[in-house]
Amino acid sequence: MTKHELRQKIKNLTENLSREYIKYSSEKIYSEFINSDDYKKSHTIFIYISTDREVDTHLIIKKALSDGKTVLVPRCENKTEMNAVEIKSLDNLVLSKFGIYEPKKDIPAYDKSEIDLCVIPCVSASKDGKRLGHGAGYYDRFLAGLDTKLICLCFKKLMSDDIQMNDYDICMDKVISE
Repeated sequence: MTKHELRQKIKNLTENLSREYIKYSSEKIYSEFINSDDYKKSHTIFIYISTDREVDTHLIIKKALSDGKTVLVPRCENKTEMNAVEIKSLDNLVLSKFGIYEPKKDIPAYDKSEIDLCVIPCVSASKDGKRLGHGAGYYDRFLAGLDTKLICLCFKKLMSDDIQMNDYDICMDKVISE
């Protein structure tokens, strides 16, 4: 199955996830994540802002901020470039033209070499760390050459072992699902 075909199959599955499943699974994933050594040892976390059909990262972000961690989130600067931007609160976010929340444009980008833990979104992932993204390549370009721990959050119902990897695709160190 091609990436495009798998992406379409998983997007159809995603549309059928119930609100109850998303909430329950997100809470399980949150609990496993914040109790992990990776989280406990981290100081600077790069994490995506979830949409309503993804694993909810808002709880993780609030917890990390209350734990005094530096929280960085993605901001797309153009069609190919993404930067990490520090937020002090979810109030630092605005709705972007892509329909996702991003940091305001007047907040400067952060040096990504300071990141010690990245939490990466996916359409699907495999148990061994293969990740199927949304297809724009932002995360693969951003993560290229970055030496840090990479964790992907994925609902169990969206996991797949049929993910093709290209040379430029970045494999995750760990995938957390409920």
